[in-house]
Amino acid sequence: MYQADIAIVGAGMVGLALARSLKEADLSVILIDTTPIAKPLSEQPELRVSAFNAANKQVLEQLGVWQHLDQQRLSAYTQMQVWDQDSFGRIQFSSEEMGTSELGHIIENQSLVNALHHQVSQQPNVQMLPSTRIAKVLAGQSETMLMLDSDEVVSCRLLVGADGANSAIRKYANFPLTFKDYGHTAIVATIKTAAPHGKVARQVFTPTGPLALLPLSDPNLCSIVWSQNSQQADELLALSNSDFAKALQVAIEGDVGEIGVESARMHFPLTMRYARQWLSDGLVIIGDAAHTIHPLAGQGANLGLQDAFALADSLQKLAAEQAAFHQARQLRAFERARKSEAVKMIAAMESFKQLFGGSHPLKKLIRGVGMCTADAIPVIKQRFITQAMGW
Repeated sequence: MYQADIAIVGAGMVGLALARSLKEADLSVILIDTTPIAKPLSEQPELRVSAFNAANKQVLEQLGVWQHLDQQRLSAYTQMQVWDQDSFGRIQFSSEEMGTSELGHIIENQSLVNALHHQVSQQPNVQMLPSTRIAKVLAGQSETMLMLDSDEVVSCRLLVGADGANSAIRKYANFPLTFKDYGHTAIVATIKTAAPHGKVARQVFTPTGPLALLPLSDPNLCSIVWSQNSQQADELLALSNSDFAKALQVAIEGDVGEIGVESARMHFPLTMRYARQWLSDGLVIIGDAAHTIHPLAGQGANLGLQDAFALADSLQKLAAEQAAFHQARQLRAFERARKSEAVKMIAAMESFKQLFGGSHPLKKLIRGVGMCTADAIPVIKQRFITQAMGW
């Protein structure tokens, strides 16, 4: 039998970040995942990448994780350009305006997982159980038993669900879930551009959904996230690579020159999810298990990491006070604070989606005037960029 104070189910970025953040806590941790955790990176850039803000970079540095990222594949961006297709509306942000060296970084998800795994695997208070499935969860008053498919048993005081959007732990807890189909499908691929990306993150809003070009470490490679209404996405996915590249060039309005598709195209439906309850005695959920949002602002991964850091902070304080850290009442302040941040982000993404969707002339005029006004007024612009950087 394995025994631990905390069992974290899900060893992705969020679960690993929680384990790493507990490195100095007087708490034992078991980390469980259904797949191998650390994996070698492919020669070509991984398809799943995320934009990480300056605030999370700072925490990852403090945790000794940032230093173990593959620096050759790390991509800082120094500018952000956002515009409305076929309109005068445009806004641009730069690190120079903020007095910083960069606005954020584009990181392959697996690269961050590998760096986190490297550090967590050296923590004496953590055991990892990769390629392990949970067959059954039995909750008691003071402990929870996890029956593994290997016939082993894990005993813990607090079970943490960091197991993603389709969280088995959330379903086991029967936490009520609000969800909405965005009616969009995200298409993800790596592309090569004739013109160097210049460390610029680009996003164009089209009538059928936003297209983001995220600069990678190679000056001519970008990762795209093209969120389109489902019908348009099906049509794009049916195109050959050359025709898909032409459609990209039209959408981006020739901003990066000729485009070539360098990878397979992956796609997935976009759904907003929000768990109306995150806690019960002996159980808590974080990250995508608690909330998923539209990727148009690239804040999903940042929100999940902040959940992990906030939960770790609460658990460490409670452990230091020898309080019953597994009881829901002790973690209620954490839940309130993080639910508030999640709700604000969900509302903001919905507002952006509604405002920038469609091609009605009046809507386009309002968008154009708003973007140009924000671009021209330093105070408004600085507020936007400060929030994007996580400060």
